Amino acid sequence: MRTEWTPQDLPGRAFYRMITAVVVPRPIAWVSTTSADGVDNLAPHSFFTIACADPAIVQFTSTGRKDSLRNAEATGEFVVNLASEPLWKEVNASGTAYPPEVDEFEALGIAREESAAVRPPRVAASPVALECTLHSTVGFGTSTVVFGRVVHVTVDDGVLGRDGLPEVERLRPLARLGRNEWSTLGEVRAVDRLPYTP
Repeated sequence: MRTEWTPQDLPGRAFYRMITAVVVPRPIAWVSTTSADGVDNLAPHSFFTIACADPAIVQFTSTGRKDSLRNAEATGEFVVNLASEPLWKEVNASGTAYPPEVDEFEALGIAREESAAVRPPRVAASPVALECTLHSTVGFGTSTVVFGRVVHVTVDDGVLGRDGLPEVERLRPLARLGRNEWSTLGEVRAVDRLPYTP
């Protein structure tokens, strides 16, 4: 037995809730931006992934016209900070719908640090920051996908392994699930890709 729906069966937010309960886990882009007036903004976006490796492009989706989108469009820059488990309270709190003139770093007491290549600041306690320039945006209904070219990466030495890459157990990334659920890393398995043998 299966229960089946179409988008017409679950109008409005109901189908959104269904889709976000199915497409899990979702990594979180903790996006920092600066408005044209110089106000810093920080907000989590759980529609986030890599769009291209060469050139390095990441993407996040703004559901509605949120400050992250408006600021990125106005200034052409943003930073994706890793949302890590020790920072879950701050990540969640920064999702509050503050008005555009409120600086979430100040409102929530989140320490910031200067970025190397873009104006928006980085989250000082985040182990990884991807500094981006705006590549393009694409609108879909009430959402906008924001594509950013990664121009600088900074990684805390404490999360690097012997091979020079970040180790996921040290990054301790957070992910969004359905409803109001979040997840942490859980079990990690190393599995090699199987070669084709005719």
